[in-house]
Amino acid sequence: MSSELPLPRTAVPIGITDPVEKARVELKAALAAIEEKANVPKRVARATDRGVVRARRFARRNPGGAVAGVVGAAAVAGLAVWGLVRLYTR
Repeated sequence: MSSELPLPRTAVPIGITDPVEKARVELKAALAAIEEKANVPKRVARATDRGVVRARRFARRNPGGAVAGVVGAAAVAGLAVWGLVRLYTR
């Protein structure tokens, strides 16, 4: 029973003997890697999703810490806005 995992788009399969086919596969993998690296909105969306999952997991395990974190972040944001408005009005 062979349970082969699917190759990622950026991987080159082993065992290609035809040089032309190997060059095509390598080029395709290189272009896929460039696309993956250059697609910033997709990378930001993935990072945001990972952050949301981590934050929800933390909030489930430690609700008090999550509340304290939100209150602290709100206080920092409020102080930053207050400081900027004060600098602007002087």
